Amino acid sequence: MKPALDPITLEIMFNGLRSITDETYIALTRSAYSTNIKERRDHSTAICAPDGRLIVQAENSLPIHIASMTGLMDSLLAKFGLEDIHEGDLFVANDPHVAGGTHLPDINLALPIFVEGTLVAFMCNIAHHADVGGMAPGSMAGGMSEIYQEGLRIPVVKLFRRGEVQQDLFDLMLLNVRLPEERQGDYYAQIAACRLGDRRLAELIGKYSVAEMTVAFEEILTRTERRMRDGVRTIPDGVYEFEDVMDDDGLGAVDIPIKLRMTIEGDRLHADFTGTAPQVQGNINVTMNATQAAVAYSLKGMLDPDIPNNQGVLDVCETTAPAGCLLNCVAPAPVAARANTSQRIVDVVIGALANALPDAAVGAANGANTTAVFSGTDPATGLGYLYLETLGGGFGGRNDRDGTDGIQVHITNTSNLPIEVIETEYPLRVESYGLIEDSGGAGRYRGGMGIRRVIGPVGHECIFNGAGERFRHQPWGIFGGASGGSGRFVRIGADGAEEGLEIKPAGIAMADGERIIVETPGAGGYGPAAERDTADIEADRTSGKFSTEYLREYYGSAGGDD
Repeated sequence: MKPALDPITLEIMFNGLRSITDETYIALTRSAYSTNIKERRDHSTAICAPDGRLIVQAENSLPIHIASMTGLMDSLLAKFGLEDIHEGDLFVANDPHVAGGTHLPDINLALPIFVEGTLVAFMCNIAHHADVGGMAPGSMAGGMSEIYQEGLRIPVVKLFRRGEVQQDLFDLMLLNVRLPEERQGDYYAQIAACRLGDRRLAELIGKYSVAEMTVAFEEILTRTERRMRDGVRTIPDGVYEFEDVMDDDGLGAVDIPIKLRMTIEGDRLHADFTGTAPQVQGNINVTMNATQAAVAYSLKGMLDPDIPNNQGVLDVCETTAPAGCLLNCVAPAPVAARANTSQRIVDVVIGALANALPDAAVGAANGANTTAVFSGTDPATGLGYLYLETLGGGFGGRNDRDGTDGIQVHITNTSNLPIEVIETEYPLRVESYGLIEDSGGAGRYRGGMGIRRVIGPVGHECIFNGAGERFRHQPWGIFGGASGGSGRFVRIGADGAEEGLEIKPAGIAMADGERIIVETPGAGGYGPAAERDTADIEADRTSGKFSTEYLREYYGSAGGDD
């Protein structure tokens, strides 16, 4: 007979599990080598049940990583039966097509947790490695047309067997990446975080029992699914449609459509992406599990943001897309820049449900995962370096407040890298860093503003790679709000001449004294600009964020003069 848990005990156990994922998240942050993890915090930690269902994610985990974690567990359990999973094993994988990942830089680890010989859980984490090999430094550039060009593909394999590292495998993995010492350090940080979680979970179970923890897992998922379905019931039954486009794929395709038809019946929801473009040659394709994760994130945010991010949310969000389309790609489709497309999925879901849930809708956020990668040889040390960052932008205006400026949005949940870190860690100089004037869409509540960073090499030559979105198509406003500003990449020559670059530039050789301008999109406003409060207009006027022309265009005489 299963033990019964009262609500208070269940809540204590849930928060105990959450504290474990939060502690392992922090441990990974503090012990990682690369700035992308230790500073930008592009990683997640979680606890999964023995059957692979995700139970708890750390508070600061990335929403898109729920897809990678559940995908990893599905692939792991399909390949290794329970009889071939032992104490001391540690699994590693990254491949989107055979191992449940969403792109190759996200390295997934899973450590089975045993208590008195019984498998009780898996301790999992994901970290975005700054490079996993492939044709371009950083493994994220445009111009890649198949997954083989994007880096080392790792199926689900055992990095440790019964506590013993498989050194030949580890050597193979490190041989096929740039800056192997940095990659090794990040792997060690991930391994240590898993082992910390093992100890902490054993301590927690010791306060209760394996049987009680098993019941707690079920109750947590049941409670999550119940709350999610209660939220779906608040949406009037019907069919809701919306479509948007991706700028390009970096290899010739432009204005690539994403179409959504969402059906609501009681507590059931079906998101159907039939009509979306076929998968493209460039690397903006998305695997099905990442599409479902983006849909789940969007609905959770609109219906009940405090719901835990776990399997219970995914189970409510029935999501379909034709095999071979942009949002359900098949091998060997490249997927490195899948985050840009995932951001657009969020916009499409919000757009579809805006009229049904106006208080939960927001103007389109920056809709991008604007990537900048600089690589070369540090003249001071003679060693190679690789600086990778995805920069934030504007968050959309909401029903009761302005959008947020210069922030990571929706499925990424990472940080912008400080100037001091860049100039300390790399032979680069940040000439300027700030918000882009007039980039927030006007409205009753304006959209957030994009970021402008000017950066270049110091005393050496380097290579720049980038990937952008919302460069051709501005983030749209909602309910009469104006669109936010678009992004761009610009190269500044040593003579000061400016040259506009492609949306997804690759292999741009830069000499000492040259710089790159990275401008990220702003966000759309909410409601007509004519309804903006005069006090808010005055705050805009004195903020220095908006030109006189902008204020006059949207607010007329109320905008005043500089």
